[in-house]
Amino acid sequence: MSANAPSPDCPLCREAGGILVFQAASWRLIRAEDANFPAFYRLIWQDHVAEFSDLGAGQRQACMEAVCAVEQELREALRPTKVNVASLGNVVPHLHWHVIARFDWDSHFPNPVWGAALRELPEPAERRLPLSLQALDQRMSQRLQGL
Repeated sequence: MSANAPSPDCPLCREAGGILVFQAASWRLIRAEDANFPAFYRLIWQDHVAEFSDLGAGQRQACMEAVCAVEQELREALRPTKVNVASLGNVVPHLHWHVIARFDWDSHFPNPVWGAALRELPEPAERRLPLSLQALDQRMSQRLQGL
């Protein structure tokens, strides 16, 4: 498939979309700044495409290998209860995958992160993680180097 030009109206074409963790030729990984879900990453396709099926077969494989690597790193580094993986793009129609470590103690579990909160946490969620976000980002970056 051919590359699509950046769209000036698209926030994911104009800016990183969060804290940039790693940049590859075809995609980038950012960490969303969400106090309730500190281990919330987005893998964003660089070209402006709306749907996964807009990619060629090799691009789809590369994209999912990266999504899988992010999920695996979250599982190894944090031992979450579950990892949520989703590609919604309802608000921003630019291909991106949400990869979110979920814990049975988080404010919304088992509800989706976009659903209603079920509890308040006595301390910030980030403090409950077994390592700092900076250390997690560094592990992510190292994990993605070979892709």
